[in-house]
Amino acid sequence: MKILDWYILKRYLFTFFMMLLLFIPIGITVHLAEKIGKILENEVPLNEVLLYFLDFTIYFAHLLFPLFLFLSVIWFTSKLANNTEVIAFLSSGVSFTRFLRPYLIGAGIVAIFSIILGLFLAPKASEGFNDFSYKYFRRGKSAVQNTNVFRQINDNEIIFVSNFDVKNNSGNNFTLEHFEDNKLKYKITANNIRYIPKDTIYRLINYVKRDIGEHEDKLEIIRRKDTLFDFDVDDLIPVIYAAETKMYGELKEFIAKEEARGSSNVGRFKLVLYRKWSLPVSVFILTIIAVAVSSKKRRGGMGVNLAIGICIAMIFVFFDKIFGVMAEQSDFNPIIAVWFPNIIFGILAGYMLYNAKR
Repeated sequence: MKILDWYILKRYLFTFFMMLLLFIPIGITVHLAEKIGKILENEVPLNEVLLYFLDFTIYFAHLLFPLFLFLSVIWFTSKLANNTEVIAFLSSGVSFTRFLRPYLIGAGIVAIFSIILGLFLAPKASEGFNDFSYKYFRRGKSAVQNTNVFRQINDNEIIFVSNFDVKNNSGNNFTLEHFEDNKLKYKITANNIRYIPKDTIYRLINYVKRDIGEHEDKLEIIRRKDTLFDFDVDDLIPVIYAAETKMYGELKEFIAKEEARGSSNVGRFKLVLYRKWSLPVSVFILTIIAVAVSSKKRRGGMGVNLAIGICIAMIFVFFDKIFGVMAEQSDFNPIIAVWFPNIIFGILAGYMLYNAKR
């Protein structure tokens, strides 16, 4: 049986990596055709372009990892079925569970590759990909804004900004409240706050500071005031893709810090954390489903198996995106959002495996 195991395992890994090598150049070509105008307009250096497309390759591969795996398993298993090789294997007394073993070994190898990609390579690639996009592709477009920023920046201070313009480093309706022993000591308000990178200061327009006294309050009103604060611009509005650029340990610390500050993006950040482990599990689930779908010889041939497989893959992606958006935009639990598609398709894999055995 070792010959059979090695035969299927080599086909599994070879087809998967060939699928990556075939689709990634297509993705690069389409992306280059879309962005070539911006690249030439901004006169981007060649070395930055090459590094960007290297980051894009890793980012693109990690993003569509399950889809590539699923289609590759269906592709080569359907060829085995059409050549009646699967029938020959099972007719020789090999159980379907035993036939599935090399697939699961291959899934284990791919899952390890997925973990390495998600924990180490993808964060760096995502950072380079997104930094390049914001630097060259989004120049001149409307600025990214964050609405109703409310967070605790340290043990004693809380800040609020109704909206913040990342492009201009400015926000409206700024408030800072300073507490000591759970009592409000002073409060600073301003109609506008702007960060001046050259001087590393904040400029407040219509600055008002109210010192809370035991008998009366003291007011300080200034038309324009330049000052320093204990927070920086990233603390005021962290970049949305920040979680994607951090290693696992850094990401856990970042999430804990954002939770303490009351960030509205915690759900988005936790999705990135949990997906680092849900993706390797989905490799096994999708492998079982793909084998169950494609191991039967059908009248329509390989095309029918591929059509069924693509439909199942699209439903999986649909579930993943829908629940991801729910976790990002509401109080829906991120861990449920990440693992629910795996649970549903895990049940489907068990059902299809049971019927395939029969």
